[in-house]
Amino acid sequence: MNPPLPALSFVCADTDDAQEAAARLSALYGQERIEDADVIVALGGDGFMLHTLRETMGTGKRIYGMNRGTVGFLMNEYREDGLRERIAAAIGETVRPLQMHALDADGNITEALAVNEVSLLRQSYQAAKIRISIDGKVRLEELICDGVMVATPAGSTAYNLSAHGPILPLDAPLLALTPVSPFRPRRWRGALVSNQATVRFDILEPDKRPVNAVADHTEIKSVVSVSVRESHDRTVTVLFDESHSWNERILSEQFRY
Repeated sequence: MNPPLPALSFVCADTDDAQEAAARLSALYGQERIEDADVIVALGGDGFMLHTLRETMGTGKRIYGMNRGTVGFLMNEYREDGLRERIAAAIGETVRPLQMHALDADGNITEALAVNEVSLLRQSYQAAKIRISIDGKVRLEELICDGVMVATPAGSTAYNLSAHGPILPLDAPLLALTPVSPFRPRRWRGALVSNQATVRFDILEPDKRPVNAVADHTEIKSVVSVSVRESHDRTVTVLFDESHSWNERILSEQFRY
């Protein structure tokens, strides 16, 4: 006996294409409440997918994205026919977000989750000066740069790749530590660290060289220290079509020219 087909809830970005697609698909397949659905179908681009992943983190809901945006690296191809069958056959990948703990110049502490990356970026014309520690041991006394980031495997093809960081398979037990326009040491191109590690950034000369911290779309102004680690208890499952799995996308990206 075939397993029952999943009940679906459609969520969409605030664009005409996404909203029109949601209306058509809801008419075809019905619209369950999010809490009653087996699978949430996200319609939009990668930015909306990240928003959906953060909103459903830890709920046990599976997310299936279809591209109604621009890049759509995290999304499946948009097709209206046979959607329940596609989802039933899809491959599930577990995404674990980063947890950022940031202390700002006023003594405020902010915690935020990031599916893609936590990045530190200079706030002014002055290059940032940042000390980097891994699990309590200083590994780089002073990085002079425009910024630096910790990226998840899911985020390794986003900002991290633009900054010439490595692409990581989704199941790799690693995080990418990647500088943005490093000035000193000029030849340092970053590192791969265990996904069990805690990365700490201390801002040197924070008054003269202010730095902002960004966890996906959450920005904290004028930080003095930031620690980042993979969340131990928050996960979400993303579904990909068998014909275009995440690992296939990763391989294809690495052989593009």
